[in-house]
Amino acid sequence: MHSICFQATGVPRSNYIFDSCSPALAISKPINLRFCGLRKEAFGFSGLTHSSSGRVRFSSRGHSKKVSASAESNGSPPKSFDYDLIIIGAGVGGHGAALHAVEKGLKTAIIEGDVVGGTCVNRGCVPSKALLAVSGKMRELQSEHHMKALGLQVSAAGYDRQGVADHANNLASKIRSNLTNSMKALGVDILTGFGTIVGPQKVKYGKVGFPDNIVTAKNIIIATGSVPFVPKGIEVDGKTVITSDHALKLESVPDWIAIVGSGYIGLEFSDVYTALGSEVTFIEALDQLMPGFDPEIGKLAQRVLINPRKIDYHTGVFATKITPAKDGKPVIIELIDAKTKEPKDTLEVDAALIATGRAPFTNGLGLENVNVVTQRGFVPVDERMRVIDTNGNLVPHLYCIGDANGKMMLAHAASAQGISVVEQVTGRDHVLNHLSIPAACFTHPEISMVGLTEPQAREKAQKEGFEVGVVKTSFKANTKALAENEGEGLAKLIYRPDNGEILGVHIFGLHAADLIHEASNAIALGTRIQDIKFAVHAHPTLSEVLDELFKSAKVKAAASSHGPVSEPVAV
Repeated sequence: MHSICFQATGVPRSNYIFDSCSPALAISKPINLRFCGLRKEAFGFSGLTHSSSGRVRFSSRGHSKKVSASAESNGSPPKSFDYDLIIIGAGVGGHGAALHAVEKGLKTAIIEGDVVGGTCVNRGCVPSKALLAVSGKMRELQSEHHMKALGLQVSAAGYDRQGVADHANNLASKIRSNLTNSMKALGVDILTGFGTIVGPQKVKYGKVGFPDNIVTAKNIIIATGSVPFVPKGIEVDGKTVITSDHALKLESVPDWIAIVGSGYIGLEFSDVYTALGSEVTFIEALDQLMPGFDPEIGKLAQRVLINPRKIDYHTGVFATKITPAKDGKPVIIELIDAKTKEPKDTLEVDAALIATGRAPFTNGLGLENVNVVTQRGFVPVDERMRVIDTNGNLVPHLYCIGDANGKMMLAHAASAQGISVVEQVTGRDHVLNHLSIPAACFTHPEISMVGLTEPQAREKAQKEGFEVGVVKTSFKANTKALAENEGEGLAKLIYRPDNGEILGVHIFGLHAADLIHEASNAIALGTRIQDIKFAVHAHPTLSEVLDELFKSAKVKAAASSHGPVSEPVAV
């Protein structure tokens, strides 16, 4: 196995932060991020050593980070524990960690103050995909040209708003029940209440108005997730000015809705609203729509997902004030120039959706009791998800995963981080390769990506001194896509011609979210292009888009199939 290590600054997706369930480099904020590979040997990791003081040190290329003893001042750790592992937060990340912990034989408890499933299941990926499934069917039925090309005749398509809303709600309820039952069946204790760290290896929890309960654990994982981020000056009433939480209930379908932020949250909702008959106006602070995607993919996506639909947009502007509709007046949005801050325009619309991303839900966790201060709300962690205190030292037995640490705000990233932590606490060192984690935007067609965008790859190449190769294949040459009359799409591979390393793959087209995993697994396993191009794909399938993509890449003859990957670099 090979690994990739890359340290990069966050790439802006929309004007603020990012959601927890899908896309393009969902990085929360412009901080330095360490994306590290699967094999410790690639970094000169030599395992655990013990200093004369008895503190544990992790050695890596001569550098070390001591485990903090500062937490001891807030009370001594318990001598025996109620649990091997306590997880604060029962979202997708906490659920994944809990199931893996039980598999590893750990006595595990999970604390949840709201509902099992967290944002993804209840207010994010799950109900949004139910709405997007409806929008996809509606869009197909409403496309006379598409149906006629297949020889089909369909009468005017319509929908029942409450029925659509019920579909989303019922799906969330079903998945939530499945998650709860799976944990109970395996013996995970579900403790109800808001969890707070009160000292080393010690947590209290309880409902408002009831006495708190104190529990202890050998290890603790923070997995509290995130909430919608609403910028200052925007008044949310939940009816005419809404967040994604409100939008997923689909209590209304406005004739004209403004969407603030053109990241994947905004894009997905634009897909839903336009399919159901709304007109959409995007408000984006950066100079172009979809700024977090690979520029070439974003340009094509705009041509297909924005331009032909009832969508207009304002870029390079901030919505400084949004006033909900009342007293017969519409929603009023005041825009200023993002650079000069001069007044730019005023919009009057029926509704506004604030899709400016998500903020970590970390208030009230009691982090001050273990000498930890958040950074813009995010819990500071190292590449192993170990929490770092104010002195830069590791807090013993305390980890943070998912949106709360801000490394990569995706539900499946949170789950992968949780599994990685469990591996560590059960004796197997493991570092998650974040560059191998795929992301997707579930529009019609879909967008997916893994690894670096082309600008990121070229920046990395310039600093490290290697060439970048780029190849592309079109869905128009794929038999299965043509059979579906869905030939609009593109797959793009960014790689190193000198050694065959895959740097990034970006796909726009039919079932792109499913197709990306061949590329993400290749990156995770360190598979080189010269090896994967011999893989056999069933014909005729959409997977042949990637087959052609890898076969199109030109790797130098001297390149070894198992050569070294790039060294860590600060970008």
